[in-house]
Amino acid sequence: MARLNPWRWVVLSVAALYFLVPLAASVIFTVDVPGQGVTFDAYTQIVSTEGFVSSLLLSLELAGATIAVVLLLMVPAMVALRLGAPRLRPVVEVVCSLPLVVPPIAFVAGISTVLKWGPEHLSRTPLFQTFVALQNPDFPFVLVLAYVVMALPFVHRALDTGLRAIDVPTLVEAARSCGASWPQALVRAVLPNLRGALLNSAFLTLALVLGEFTVAQLLGFRPFAVWIYSVAGSQAQLSVAVSVLSLFVTWALLLALAGVGGRNRTAASPG
Repeated sequence: MARLNPWRWVVLSVAALYFLVPLAASVIFTVDVPGQGVTFDAYTQIVSTEGFVSSLLLSLELAGATIAVVLLLMVPAMVALRLGAPRLRPVVEVVCSLPLVVPPIAFVAGISTVLKWGPEHLSRTPLFQTFVALQNPDFPFVLVLAYVVMALPFVHRALDTGLRAIDVPTLVEAARSCGASWPQALVRAVLPNLRGALLNSAFLTLALVLGEFTVAQLLGFRPFAVWIYSVAGSQAQLSVAVSVLSLFVTWALLLALAGVGGRNRTAASPG
């Protein structure tokens, strides 16, 4: 095993260069202004730039709604598979992996077709207002539905890993024998043991929503990623600064998540 250590360092060094060199070049581009030297004006102007706050808040709202919907959908389904239908696990895994196979451009083309078909054929029914509400620019719930589908592979894998680490039937049976109902058994016995998996699912979904561009752009909405792209045409330095800042914020959230997960494991370990 000792002979592999130098190769490990080589692989880690190459990976570090692969990620850090473009990041360093981006940071230099944002702070080095020809004729002015080093300046941080690109970062100080971010908050005051038109559209920054509204687009960021929209993306955070979409992320919160997506996390809530996908967890409410997947957690009971995954627990039910563990308890009563283990033979369906391969089927659910294949279904949840489909978003990785379908290209985003094809996915959004299907959504656009449905959104155009609805008002044309349902204009005289109550469902017409539903299609209008789904495309409300202030909060386009159609993006939440799209992001839920796109987040399924990551949430499924995170929850499946967490469920494999605990004995779900024993926990539920113990809670039920103490008089708990099925929802109480899920909330009080299973979910506390899935805290790490739930945090992983939430973080992966948040990162997906904040960075997703194709679906939002083609549907005509303007969340954070689309705003960065629109700013790049007129203020390239500012757009790169926002991208670098968002990357650092994502890393900070990842480190915080790792810290929370580490404290949970330490608290759960005996002695």
